[in-house]
Amino acid sequence: MSEQATAPSERLAARVLLLDDQDRLLLFGGADPHVPDVHFTPGGEVDPGESLEAAALRELREETGCTDVELSAPVWTRTALFSFEGESFRARETFFVARVAQWEVDTRGFTDLELRAVDAHRWWTLAELLDTSETIYPTALPGLVRDLLTDGLPDRPVEVGA
Repeated sequence: MSEQATAPSERLAARVLLLDDQDRLLLFGGADPHVPDVHFTPGGEVDPGESLEAAALRELREETGCTDVELSAPVWTRTALFSFEGESFRARETFFVARVAQWEVDTRGFTDLELRAVDAHRWWTLAELLDTSETIYPTALPGLVRDLLTDGLPDRPVEVGA
């Protein structure tokens, strides 16, 4: 008798493309113990009753200590399928842009889960993003960031795929 696959847990997520005054993008590095090292933007799950914008600002505050920012309107959306700590998820993600002059990342607001999963952070130049062979999520992020920096923010959110 075979085991039946469990459907992934559904969740909404808000993510932030935090850019500094040199157009460098902040990415966190980390991994599930069963998945190779990856790099990803600040952000996370939207709490019940919380707006996407409020979730993005909360996550940014918790993960970076950054509180004095304005978010753009949503720039991208995507559905991400992933596993973490043995559980499967389907996250509907909305991405916002925020800018800071310069920022010293403060991770003291990390949750227990973030403390287990995140082991680094780094500001990436566009050239570094475009040239890296390291895994970045979403995988199209380097080209998408290039397009944002070249063309500006879209009038409405762009679906950037899974």
